[in-house]
Amino acid sequence: MTYKPEGHSDISIYMVASDAKAVLAFAAQVFGATELMRIEHPDGAIRHAEFRIGDSVVMVAQGNDTYTPFPVWLHLYVPDVDATFRAALAAGAEPVQEPAQKDDPDRRGGVKDPAGNTWWIATSSG
Repeated sequence: MTYKPEGHSDISIYMVASDAKAVLAFAAQVFGATELMRIEHPDGAIRHAEFRIGDSVVMVAQGNDTYTPFPVWLHLYVPDVDATFRAALAAGAEPVQEPAQKDDPDRRGGVKDPAGNTWWIATSSG
């Protein structure tokens, strides 16, 4: 018997979003995220959802009066940062930083999703 669900790492991001459904749609459209689980409140708001991007599971819930939504920063490696940046903009993201080669081995840029979360996307050359 294992202490965690199959396919989960020891640590996971948990987002409390101003628009959890928008986060799910954005992650699917831009990063090819696969939804693993969705539990909704009677009013249809997302109580808890999980999605996978690559080898990582991200959890998200709709913010409310009890759980105040707050934007987060995430860092994600992708095969082509420039193509992913363009896809994010096409999906409604706001540019934070155009992709550029950094002082480390990464070419990195940033976008803000429709729920206000900042996704730093990078492709490593090292």
